[in-house]
Order: sequence, then structure tokens, then C-alpha cells
Amino acid sequence: MLKADLHVHTNYSMDSNTKPEDLIKRCLEKGINCISVCDHGTAEGALMLAKNSPIKIIVSEEVLTPHGEIMGMFLKESIPSGISVDECVSRIKAQGALVCIPHPYDKLRGSALIDSELERLASEGKIDVLEVFNSRTLLNGSLKKARKLAKQYDLPTSAGTDSHTLPEIGTTYVTMPDFNTPKEFIAALRQGRITGRQNRMVRIRALIRKLSKYIKPEK
Repeated sequence: MLKADLHVHTNYSMDSNTKPEDLIKRCLEKGINCISVCDHGTAEGALMLAKNSPIKIIVSEEVLTPHGEIMGMFLKESIPSGISVDECVSRIKAQGALVCIPHPYDKLRGSALIDSELERLASEGKIDVLEVFNSRTLLNGSLKKARKLAKQYDLPTSAGTDSHTLPEIGTTYVTMPDFNTPKEFIAALRQGRITGRQNRMVRIRALIRKLSKYIKPEK
């Protein structure tokens, strides 16, 4: 069985300082033997890791559209940010990859796909995987709504730490059977069991840092 963290970042993301080699070391220490490396705006880090890794790597990317992020999983090359939602979905599918929606309904995250587009894609059958547990999502209501949407459309559900730092690794994972192809991944995910812990303080500190940029100190 795999212990899979299906949402991790490396320093190929602009907001993470995690070196790929340190990420692998930390995963081995925590017993995580499968990760979806989904850096912002690029799959290059994941592609590099997939060439020579002791653990299973799913090459992924979080693509920022004008309406929020969409994750491509099992990609062969990067997809540019800034394209429309429908073009993003089409480019992911053209690579034989899967469309995953990360951190749905997260009102505290400006990069979350807006509700209307999320629900449209679900109703049109264009979502392959829905992330229903993200360690950096603060509000339980967001997680509850994600699970409800997954149940409504019978979507395979994923989970991940959304780690941008090493200490986050190991707090959330999916225990699932092994797989080799996207189709096998979907089948394995449906048999998966999510173990999750919210890293609230990590997320709160990140929000404080972001807000501090807009607060001018008193003279």
C-alpha cells in the first residue's frame, strides 16, 4: 500500500523554499512513498524528480487561470498560467492527464477556483479528482462543502498537505493501493483512506506575512 501526499510543493514554486532532495529525504523519514509534486506554474521540478526518485512521483502542476487554480496530474510538460479555465482543462486532457481541483471552496485563499466554475466543471463531467482535505484549509465548512460536491457527482477524492515547508510533510496522506497509470490511479483512489491533520498555524502565519506587506509601520 502507498502513503500518498497528493499536494506538495518544492522551491520551483515561488512561495516555497523546499529543495527537491530535502523533500524526498523528509518523505522517507515520514514513511510517505508517493507524492504529487504540483508547483505553481511549472511541472519542471516534478519532471526532474520523476527521473530519479526512490518514491513514486506524480508529475503535477497548479495552473492559475483568471478564475482560480486547476491542478493537472500525470503531466508530461508544463502548462502556462493565465489561460482560461476551459483551455486549461483541454490542455490537461490533451496530455492524457487528470483534472484535479485543489482546495475547493476555500474562501480564505484567493487562488481557489471560484464556486461557479467549480460547479460548472463538475456538472459537465470535466473533473477527474476533487481534493476534499487540504492541511492548509482553515475552515471546516470548506472541507464539508467539498465532500458534499464529491458525493453529489461521485468524484474520486484526494488529500494533501499543500506543503511549502518540510515540517508539514507527514501530517496528511491517502493510504491507497499502488498504481501505474492515471486510470489505475483513479481506481486506487476510490479505495483510498484519508488521514489528515490541519496545519492551522502554518496557514495563519502565511496569511499574516501576506497581510503585513500591505500594512505600513507607524513613523
